[in-house]
Amino acid sequence: MQERGIRCGRAFQSNDNSVRIDCIEQEPRLRPHVAIAQIRSRSCGTGGDGDVQSIPSRHFAISLDGALVNARELRSELRAQGQLIAPNTDTELLLRWIERSCEQEYWRHGLPADYEAIFRELDDRIDGAITALLLDKNGDLVAYRNRSGLRPLETMRTNDGLLLFASETCAFAGLEGKIQQLSAGSIQRVDAKTGGSVDHPLNSRGCKAKLCAYETLYLGSPNTSVEGHSHRQTRYNIGLALGRIVAERVQAEPFLMPPIVSSMPNTGGPYADGLFDSLAEQGVLAERRDAVATQFPERTLLGKPRARQSRIAQKYRVSEPAVAKRTIIVVDEALIRGDTSQAVTTMLLAAGAKAVHWAIGSPPIVAPNYYGMGIDTLDELAFWQALKRLPPELRAQCLSFHRMDPPALRLIESNIATAIQAATITYLPFRALVSILANRLEGIDLSPFTLEMPTPAGRQRAARNLAALLAAFPVNPRLRSGS
Repeated sequence: MQERGIRCGRAFQSNDNSVRIDCIEQEPRLRPHVAIAQIRSRSCGTGGDGDVQSIPSRHFAISLDGALVNARELRSELRAQGQLIAPNTDTELLLRWIERSCEQEYWRHGLPADYEAIFRELDDRIDGAITALLLDKNGDLVAYRNRSGLRPLETMRTNDGLLLFASETCAFAGLEGKIQQLSAGSIQRVDAKTGGSVDHPLNSRGCKAKLCAYETLYLGSPNTSVEGHSHRQTRYNIGLALGRIVAERVQAEPFLMPPIVSSMPNTGGPYADGLFDSLAEQGVLAERRDAVATQFPERTLLGKPRARQSRIAQKYRVSEPAVAKRTIIVVDEALIRGDTSQAVTTMLLAAGAKAVHWAIGSPPIVAPNYYGMGIDTLDELAFWQALKRLPPELRAQCLSFHRMDPPALRLIESNIATAIQAATITYLPFRALVSILANRLEGIDLSPFTLEMPTPAGRQRAARNLAALLAAFPVNPRLRSGS
């Protein structure tokens, strides 16, 4: 690709969110109609599955957002067909799969690659949440969103004629033009010579995109919007709803000084702002200050447990010196495994905090997220660890998941709070989340809270996980009628 004059560079995001691009190689005469770029912000991880990843080869450059659930099966098939390179990431795996299809069906016969056919086969084979941009050696670009549509791919046709693709609409800030989403189960081809583009649906059956709930609650930038709905406003509204519940719980606790409402860094800010305003509406005097900060930007959600725990211990620090004898309300978007919340609670108590309360901007996570969050099994989740610690006669009350009664939810909250040494944990009730998302509920996948996975392969995988876990500890079947 470099021999054909394609420019290579590195992009860096500065503290003021402006972007600087340092060129590595460039052909002065090049005037391309098509280019591909990746900007990794300071909050992105180190390239594990689920981050936007970019990788070149002799034939293509590809940028991927999302994760392949059945990566192990696809990797085994490539090896069985004699692929010498064992792909280590989902990005590389997808790239090798496309190269193999091109070689077998087209290149060896002197034919141009039929990307519509290649991506139609790919769409039938993969399970997961994938959007990708593929740039070939001729400079033609293919934008792809798989049929589940769990990850967005936005397009903008600017007023001056440029066609842009991005995983989030905030990438188009400052530009004027028409924004649309690439449809689920489709590709869009862009011609390098003319800049013209053509949409191709990959499957005859219509595909209704269902955006993963984590995109709205956590993964997406608060500055982005989907179909006119701002992530920041949604998270703020969740904070308002949480505040009404938290107010009842903390009002019973006598305060010598107002409690501090603190967000978890990078993601919890809008939730904490909404909760703080809600407490004020309920007559609870509080202070909005962030008592927790990070020492490096990499995510700690991915990786082996021991390595993750080491990174968590190094990542967070107490940033507010005046926490001694204060009650701290920490607001976060989710409580997944509980190890981060436990580490932060321990730090705050060691710094002299009187008590640490956690307010969680989502319901209990009961399902492994197969779409880019690095959770493989039910047993990793704090919900299931808490369930196993309950007496057998109480477990079944919690197996209704999103339909569990308030007393059952309080059982889970109390058990997790004890495990992480917190005074209380307050989850956002599922009904409250549904109310906030009411006018767009059909377009959001809520499987992390319901165990009702959005793809056939996902449902089979979840059923196997559930059967294996329930076989490991007793539950009275007569009490499971509501599950």
